[in-house]
Amino acid sequence: MESTHLIGLLAAVLLLISLLVFGLWRHKRASAGEVKLMGEMGLVETKLDPQGTIIVDGELWNAQSSDGSDIEVNARVRVVGMQAHLVLVETCQSRLR
Repeated sequence: MESTHLIGLLAAVLLLISLLVFGLWRHKRASAGEVKLMGEMGLVETKLDPQGTIIVDGELWNAQSSDGSDIEVNARVRVVGMQAHLVLVETCQSRLR
């Protein structure tokens, strides 16, 4: 009976450790994605007024212009920063990569 309790306790501890490792891995992965976005080109999906959405490398991101101005749908933008989970962009006249 005592060994059953010990096995249950060990299983619970292993589960908690696994969840902690997974959470840390996911957080690190999200941070790496933000760095990867810097300098990337995108296309405005919904008007940035002041916030909207953009498409970068096939992914949809919440975005806002870095200077607070409105940016119209289908405008080309470049990622210049991050603020929490909001992508900061500026308009760009050059071609998409």
